[in-house]
Parts: sequence; C-alpha cells; structure tokens
Amino acid sequence: MSSDHFQPEDLAALRESVGGPVLEPRAQGYEEECATYNLICGLRPAVVVGATSAADVREAVRFAVRHGLPVAVASAAHQVVSPARDGLLVTTRRMRRLVVDAGERTVRAEPGVRWSDVLPCTAEAGLAPLAGSAPEVGVVGYTLGGGQSPLLGRSLGYAADHVRRVDLVTADGELRHVTAQSEPDLFWAVLGGKGNFGIVTEIEFEVFPVSRFYGGGIYFAGEHLAPVLDAWRAWLPTVGEDMTTSVAIQRLPDLPVLPEPLRGAFVVHLRVGYLGPEDEGAALIAPLRAAAPALIDLVGEKPFTAIGEIHTDPVAPMPYFDRSVCLEEFSEKTAQALVDLTGPDSGCTLANVEIRALGGAFDREPVVPNAVSSRGLPFVVFAFALGAPDRAETLRSDLATVVDGLAPWTAGRAMVNFLSPEEATDAEGVRAAYGAQRYDRLAEVKRRYDPANVFRFNHNIVPA
Repeated sequence: MSSDHFQPEDLAALRESVGGPVLEPRAQGYEEECATYNLICGLRPAVVVGATSAADVREAVRFAVRHGLPVAVASAAHQVVSPARDGLLVTTRRMRRLVVDAGERTVRAEPGVRWSDVLPCTAEAGLAPLAGSAPEVGVVGYTLGGGQSPLLGRSLGYAADHVRRVDLVTADGELRHVTAQSEPDLFWAVLGGKGNFGIVTEIEFEVFPVSRFYGGGIYFAGEHLAPVLDAWRAWLPTVGEDMTTSVAIQRLPDLPVLPEPLRGAFVVHLRVGYLGPEDEGAALIAPLRAAAPALIDLVGEKPFTAIGEIHTDPVAPMPYFDRSVCLEEFSEKTAQALVDLTGPDSGCTLANVEIRALGGAFDREPVVPNAVSSRGLPFVVFAFALGAPDRAETLRSDLATVVDGLAPWTAGRAMVNFLSPEEATDAEGVRAAYGAQRYDRLAEVKRRYDPANVFRFNHNIVPA
C-alpha cells in the first residue's frame, strides 16, 4: 500500500525527524494508534504519525505533501468520517499540555486534551468552559465543529464563539498563530469548518465564572413518551436562557453498569441543566416532573465538573450507525410523529433518538463571526443504532425510517458535529449542511490555504 508513495528510507528519515512513533499497517502498535470511539469507523492509513509536538505535526504534514499523501487527524477519535486509506494519519493524543490563566479567564489546550482534563483544572479557579455533553470528547475537534454545551450554550452560544487564538499547521507545513486580527478569513473558517484547513496544535479560549448547576436526568417509562413530549413542548417557551434541556428516547442495554430499573428498559430520558438556584430550578421543572411517574430522578444541585451527568453519554467505544437532522419547529404534529416513529407501538429498534432544544445565544452572531452552520435552528435531532457491520443495511434502514419521517419539519442546514460518516462524505450534503453562501466562502478560504485538498478525510469542503 505504501510503496506507491514512499520508500523504507523515506520512513526512516521521518522517524528520525519526529519525537513520536511512525507506524505502518501490521506494525506493532498500529492498531492501538488507529483506535476509534465508533468501532464501525476504523482508521486504515498507509502510515500513522503519533505527534508529540507542533514540530512533529509540521514534519508529518510536509512528509505527506512531499509524497502525495492526503492527511487525516485524530485525537479522541469520537468523530471519524473516513478510514483515511492511502493517507497519512496524525494522532495528537500525546499532546496534552493545558494551561489555565485564572486572571485572564482563558485556557490554552493542545489537541490531545479532553474536556475531562479541563473541567477539574478550571473548577479550581471557579471557572467553567463551554464543554459538551460527553467529557471524554476532545476539546479541539468539538470546538472546530461549533461545540454545543448542554449547560452554558443557551446563555453564551457555541464554544467556537469564545476562541481567541488557534495555532494551526496548514498544508504548506507552516505553523500559523491565527487570530481574528492576524488572518480573519482563516480564523472565521476554522471555527465551524472542522478539520478542513489544517491541524490545530493549540487552541486558546475563554472560560466563565460558573462553579455549579442544578440538573441531571429524569427517566420515565417509554410508555409515557407522549405525555412527556407534550409537557416538554408546551413548557419550552416559558423558560429563559439559563435553562437548557433535551429529551432522549432510549432502548437501553441490559448491563450491570445501569441501575436496576433502567437495565434493558425502554425509557424517556429528560435532561436538564439550569444555572439558577436549586429552589428556582425545582419550581421551573415541576411541570415536567408532573408529566408522568419517574423511574429514577437524578436532577439536583451539582458541581460544574458533573456536567457529564446531564446526558450520561456512554464512555466505552462501541459499534454504531447514526443520523442527525435539525428541525425548524417542534409542534404538536412533530411530537406526534416522533411518538409514531419511536414510541411503544412503533417497532423502533434505535438505541437513542434525542432532540435538543437550542435557541437563545445559539441564535446570536458572536462578537467575532465564525462559520458555525446551525445558528437560528431551534432543534437538533441525533439518532443512533447499535450493531456490528453485518447489520448495517437493517440499522441504516431503521435510522432512515425515523429521520426521514421527520422530513416535514427538517431544516436545510445541519449541525456539523452531528453529521454521520455518510452525511459528512456526501459533497452535496456538506454543502447543504453549511448553506450555499457559507459553503462558498469556506471553499474560497480552502482554495487559498489548501488548494490541493490535502485535508480531505473530513466533512470535506472542496477548494473553490
């Protein structure tokens, strides 16, 4: 596989020039280096470089360009959209430097840093980042796709809105310190444009004086889906931007890690994150608690470091297929369609179908504009089906039944971080996700910084 592009002596020179491992298929450590969160989405590059520094990233990119190899990048590998065959993969998980500046209320993080690394460090200073629902997700990949917080987002917007600087190795092998002042077009494009413009070696972003919240999850039996959705839909317009909620329709596995009433159960999981006082939060969600009898109620006063308890996303790698869609509205008819598609009499097999309420600051342009694609969309739906590759056809069909069944309310644009591999590798789908005007601007920036489309194993934006 590699001989078309490089010779053994070329790899030997690369090994000499970087601090981390350089591995080919079948080499010891190759499989571990290429490991992913979604076991369906394996990485099979011609060569993988385990970067330990920005200098390593530069060497890897220059090697790739010199030998005609496209480049992929992975850190926590939560969102892999291509196996990167015949390409060079740069893994950044060894790059873990993290600096919290309490006085400036900023964080500087290398690309191997996960939110689970950041949360305890910022908490020591009484500060909080715009982390997502899953603390084991990588900071950089999440932020480059926008970054939707289940706690701070409706009041502060997307994580990308609060980035001050991005250090980026572009396709020419140069390390650029990109700010809104130094390279405004590139800064705009990187924040929302995912990994299309280079490999981030450090990101600097603002954090905020928040140390606690009132929230968590309430689980109802799946048979109560209709009244829970009706109560939630009617309740949403009554709450402010300090309240963020979502509902997940879940068919849970029979695993000991789950508490007894949830094992192997069909449930409705209502998720709540509120920034105000506990007593006010309890009063606000009283109508939701009254919607049906709870199996388990885990909502309460929590430290900000417990943000992962709002969604309780699975941590262990697993095989799954997924789809997502943004909705223009969530009306009585939309709710009924969701009950028909996923409820107790639907025959639905999907492990999770969640609908997140956006709005608030998610709709507002930040002080420094960026390429985030989902502003103005009030809801996002994310669905996944668990199963091995031999069930792909069935599981994709089950996903299509639910997602396509919501077509009357579907928006044209989408949330980039939720695009499935199939959606992310469909050129027209990516253009639609961004919207034509935003995509054309991104394609022009791509032409200037990556005219050969070296960084194409992603939600690819083709150079203009």
